[in-house]
Amino acid sequence: MSVRIDIAGLRPERVAVVPSPLAELCMALHALSEPGHHPGLQGWVTSVTARLDPHLADRMCEADFLWRTTFSDLFLPFAGIPGGSTLPGATLAEDLDLLDKLSDEQFVDAALEFTCAMPYGTRGASALSDGVLRRRALDLAAARGPRQVRFSERLLADPPRIRDWLRQFLRDCDEAFFADAWSRLRHQLAADARHKTELLRRKGLAAALAAVSPAVKLDEAAGLITVDKLGDGRTVTGDGGLMLLPTSFGWPHLSVLHRYGWQPVLHYPVGAAEPVSPPSVEQLTLRMTALSHPVRMRICRHLARSAYTTSELAQAHGMTPPEISRHLGVLKKAGLITTRRRGRYVLHQLDVTVVARLGSDFLEGILR
Repeated sequence: MSVRIDIAGLRPERVAVVPSPLAELCMALHALSEPGHHPGLQGWVTSVTARLDPHLADRMCEADFLWRTTFSDLFLPFAGIPGGSTLPGATLAEDLDLLDKLSDEQFVDAALEFTCAMPYGTRGASALSDGVLRRRALDLAAARGPRQVRFSERLLADPPRIRDWLRQFLRDCDEAFFADAWSRLRHQLAADARHKTELLRRKGLAAALAAVSPAVKLDEAAGLITVDKLGDGRTVTGDGGLMLLPTSFGWPHLSVLHRYGWQPVLHYPVGAAEPVSPPSVEQLTLRMTALSHPVRMRICRHLARSAYTTSELAQAHGMTPPEISRHLGVLKKAGLITTRRRGRYVLHQLDVTVVARLGSDFLEGILR
């Protein structure tokens, strides 16, 4: 599974690396709503939550599905402006002005995407004008709780009112906690954007993408960027451009905007320790599968304590050496054991470091 961006014909000057204060505010709201995703931000979350005005905290819950489960494209409005060349604003006010430039149909469909599972990667009618989609959106919202129903009903009945509500809410968040955070983070994000831009200029897109994340690969011959994620999607740059958007609050999330008709955006984390080469989704699947077999779990129990030969394991488990070899082959293919030779003996041992990381690797993989 992966998300692919078709960049055939993309000119180098149409690739931009620019931070967005509105996108970063979205990630800050997500961290406040889901602190478990961001253990490194626990101190900041606790500090903000302790001094947050109760009325603002209540308003934060009214539409938290726009940033809690995942991240609404409403926070990347520049990508929805026709032409595929609009850059994010330098300030939150400028980004909010770009949000105002989205049509009501764009605003409503982006807002309903996660609350009501509206179509994303393909052309389709709008719930604002299609009665069947409208009823489906409200039915789906009903299954997700009263807050989603109320929000969806107000959104479909009076989009300008919800647009005004969201704009004022974001301004209040800026005043309450985000302006202070942005004053510190914008320099780090600007420095990262300059670094990636220099890589683009001097070494090309492949080098810049490699610096973004090991989970992003470029096939120059095919004109295709592949982002290793637990999800499927495809988009094209077409006549537009490609945006690389750094985030500090966002680690470990690596997000791809691939909404039909919008400029593709790769929203990547910076400033946090990350494995040199995090395991791919395929590797994670292999490791989880390898450890799910009861025999291999018992073998791992031995190999975690010491190194064993195949014959020793066969004797300990009452199995034949070929049977043990097959299980060892699965564990080795998954990268869970190491093998070394000592004289005429081949010794196998569990790679405890890899297994210890499996929980956090799995979490980062599904959050990526």
